[in-house]
Amino acid sequence: MKVKLDNQNIFILFWTLLLAITISCNSQIQSNKENKIVKAKTDNELLKYTSGIRSILEDSKGNIWFGSYNEGACLLQNGKFQYFTTENGLSGNSVWNIYEDKNGIIWFECGQGLSSYNGQKMTVYKERNYGATTQWKLTDDDLWFKGDEAMGFNKLEQNPGVYQYDGKNLFYRSFPVKVKQELEKGYSISTNFVRSKNGAVWFGTYSALIGYDGSDFKIMNDSLMGLNGETGYLHIRSIMEDSKGNIWIGNNGIGVLKYDGKKVVNFTDEQNLKKEDTKGNSLEQVFSIGEDALGNIWFGTVYGSGVWRYDGNSIKNFTKKDGLKSEQIWFIYKSKQGVLWFGGKDPSGVYSFNDQSFERKY
Repeated sequence: MKVKLDNQNIFILFWTLLLAITISCNSQIQSNKENKIVKAKTDNELLKYTSGIRSILEDSKGNIWFGSYNEGACLLQNGKFQYFTTENGLSGNSVWNIYEDKNGIIWFECGQGLSSYNGQKMTVYKERNYGATTQWKLTDDDLWFKGDEAMGFNKLEQNPGVYQYDGKNLFYRSFPVKVKQELEKGYSISTNFVRSKNGAVWFGTYSALIGYDGSDFKIMNDSLMGLNGETGYLHIRSIMEDSKGNIWIGNNGIGVLKYDGKKVVNFTDEQNLKKEDTKGNSLEQVFSIGEDALGNIWFGTVYGSGVWRYDGNSIKNFTKKDGLKSEQIWFIYKSKQGVLWFGGKDPSGVYSFNDQSFERKY
């Protein structure tokens, strides 16, 4: 049987189809937004962050990840840069640290919250276990993350501490410290964690260096180190263990401290590198530390004092005249080839040292 459509029926059919298509498209857009599958932007040029780079990771597949100050994360894969933000599954656009677990999952420690990338999709990781906050233990493959807040702790965390990921679950572990309310933010994590050669793990907080060896804690704070208003207080921004087992502590204010397992010395004082000594660039505000393949220790500073290299005997300063354009070096990262990469505030590229000067790499 043939159905004859007059103009009115055609008009109604057209608008019905248009309405159905519109509803379908809107539903798909909403679904994409809810499931965090907005396609990440790609680019073939140099890294395009303007706020600066806070973190970097070269993963097991040879990809390179960059974490920005407030513009999300970036994946360099097959020569292309792919950018991720909160629209693509990051819990926050400030990426403090990036790690890879034993299963090849990439983890992003953001200013607030935590996200992971499984090779195809970025998602906010929401699972937490608060039922064993004092049951500390160590395994070789643990990852450790700061609390969910940018500073301090929330009602679920209840006390300064860290999250421990054992490959399956994320547990909150409280530090064995009691702090006054006005000082509670001093035990907020301020650096990446360090796994020592002897199996211990070290955490840098603003007001203390905390070590745990599987049975005992070592809490190195102002009191233990004999620091006061005259000497200046801890304000830890970086920690690193060198090839000899020394722990180097970079501070924003009192410079570099060196801990050899027995005693702590102020390396900045020892080298006469305070502003009052140098009358220029100093080694007082240190935000990053690294060791190169030759055993040289490098220190990244802020506010124009450049990068310093210590060869065990003497120390040398590198600045803009040596090709290092950024005046705030927030990270020093050793690549799998043993090359150190330097970066920080804008100009926000990543630089390497060619034995003579610095040149932009990414």
